[in-house]
Amino acid sequence: MAAEGGGKETNEIKTQFTTREGVYKLLTHSEYSRPNRVPFNSQGSNPVKVSFVNVNDQSGNGDRICFNVGRELYFYIYKGVRKAADLSKPVDKRIYKGTQPTCHDFNPLTATAESVSLLVGFSAGQVQLIDPIKKETSKLFNEERLIDKSRVTCLRWVPGSESLFLVAHSSGSMYLYNVENTCGTTAPHYQLLRQGDNYAVHTCKSKSARNPLLRWTVGEGALNEFAFSPDGKFLACASQDGFLRVFGFDAAELHGTMKSYFGGLLCVCWSPDGRYIVAGGEDDLVTVWSFSDCRVIARGQGHKSWVSVVAFDHCTTSVEDGDLPAEFSGSDEDFHEQIHMGAGRERANSSHSRLSKRNSTESRPVSVTYRFGSVGQDTQLCLWDLTEDILFPHLPLSRTRTHTNVMSATSPTATGQTVTTVSITSTTNSSGTNTKDNVSNSSATGNPANSLPDTLPRSNSLPQATNPAGGSTPNSHTGSSCSSNSSKGNSIIESSFIANKFATLSLHDSRKERHEKDHKRNHSMGHISSKSSDKLNQLSSSRTAKAEAAKTLGTTLCPRMEEVPLLEPLVCKKIAHERLTVLIFLEDCLVTACQEGFICTWARPGKVGLSQNNPANSPSGTVV
Repeated sequence: MAAEGGGKETNEIKTQFTTREGVYKLLTHSEYSRPNRVPFNSQGSNPVKVSFVNVNDQSGNGDRICFNVGRELYFYIYKGVRKAADLSKPVDKRIYKGTQPTCHDFNPLTATAESVSLLVGFSAGQVQLIDPIKKETSKLFNEERLIDKSRVTCLRWVPGSESLFLVAHSSGSMYLYNVENTCGTTAPHYQLLRQGDNYAVHTCKSKSARNPLLRWTVGEGALNEFAFSPDGKFLACASQDGFLRVFGFDAAELHGTMKSYFGGLLCVCWSPDGRYIVAGGEDDLVTVWSFSDCRVIARGQGHKSWVSVVAFDHCTTSVEDGDLPAEFSGSDEDFHEQIHMGAGRERANSSHSRLSKRNSTESRPVSVTYRFGSVGQDTQLCLWDLTEDILFPHLPLSRTRTHTNVMSATSPTATGQTVTTVSITSTTNSSGTNTKDNVSNSSATGNPANSLPDTLPRSNSLPQATNPAGGSTPNSHTGSSCSSNSSKGNSIIESSFIANKFATLSLHDSRKERHEKDHKRNHSMGHISSKSSDKLNQLSSSRTAKAEAAKTLGTTLCPRMEEVPLLEPLVCKKIAHERLTVLIFLEDCLVTACQEGFICTWARPGKVGLSQNNPANSPSGTVV
């Protein structure tokens, strides 16, 4: 759908745009599509999706790309910022009858130049395992549709596993498969393994090993997308009921939840260090959620329609001027150990005094920048910067606010916040990122800032009033939920005593009370006005509409718009004629795709010479 805005300039397709790093350029010679290059008539078709894998080819052409367009699936050598492969000669091409591919995922652990394992999900519910290099079809799962008859919405290989994969359906269920097991000739029978607020996990009852190993039932309505944390220990699920639910994957325990402003959530992704989750959906917003604090810390407003994909840019996410305080100059293990020992106020006080002393000498602090992007049905690409003034907003806002339930203005806990973010690049994909850092981060929720310098890095943010509920985040709940999810995974899933293992786990009372309180409200209710008083009265006849409205929107589950900072996009450009369905950040470029079936490569600044483009014909896209 075309973006609305009226003028010619508004609807003009951009082929380049500028950020502080430089100019990103669309490489027309690097475009991938169907061999005939004819725009695909996308009416009634499933979204175009793109998957990448590196096969470690010695020739330097190690990247492979797979994409689906309608009933067709293509597999090519991907050449990045160089000229695309010959589209008339795909490595593999498949045309399906009676069903359409909806999503796919490569297993990076088993990929070689001679063989790759590619999972493909379909609109009728089946899952196929193929090798597009050998042109083989290994297995077909849910072939008779006895496990689930609904469309496959998302599938992923379990991180670190060569045989386990997870599949989500529009029915709201997820299934854990093992490629070595069969699916059986009868419908599976399930036994309850774990249950919590609006989710349940069942194991398959069978005398012999068969698929699925587990069935997750999550929320109400379709489960649109899920994403594993960088260390593979946690699972974030975006559902049509508007809830983001984050689970400890191995323990099947709910870590935290978030509610969209209204409508369903369509996409979700993790920051490279696992500290933040970004979700987008039918409220046209991107929402940033803190994993350790279990709360919304910012929203981004820039899209004019549903947000279909969000993704972090691991290459631009960075820590600058990383001079650590002296007491945190040891190894990562020492760093985490100090944080664990110093979760209390006493340790924070000492580190605060040192950091204050350091700031008073005008030495430069650590500067944290997370870059993420989003694309939507409005055909626009937006880039966002998440910087210090959003992650630690309390200093500029403390003048207009009184701190009642929190520590005094000289409170040190924000120091822990600043220091713990130092390890963004060093702890990426480390096994202890989420579990070890959570205790220290949870203590920083809603606390006033330390004496940070006046100069903050440039951020396209529109700071609003600080969330008054920020100081009341249940830190003890956050810490306990992290510690209970420290068990290892595949051994639990594949061992014979899995049921007993799960049976010993119990939900914390605080979490149970919290979700009983939060889930009384209607799903996807969104913005509450006086017109919704009837719905509120149905929820609780003993309370007034005003009290119920305050309860619904004023919680950490779904704060009001004015309670959290509002991000403004660094870049917001119309780059396609049809709705955008893909956004992937690679080392030399970023990749987008639209529903017409065109996969576009955008070179990062300095990654391609001007002579290879036609700058005279490229309208300039600049930061507004």
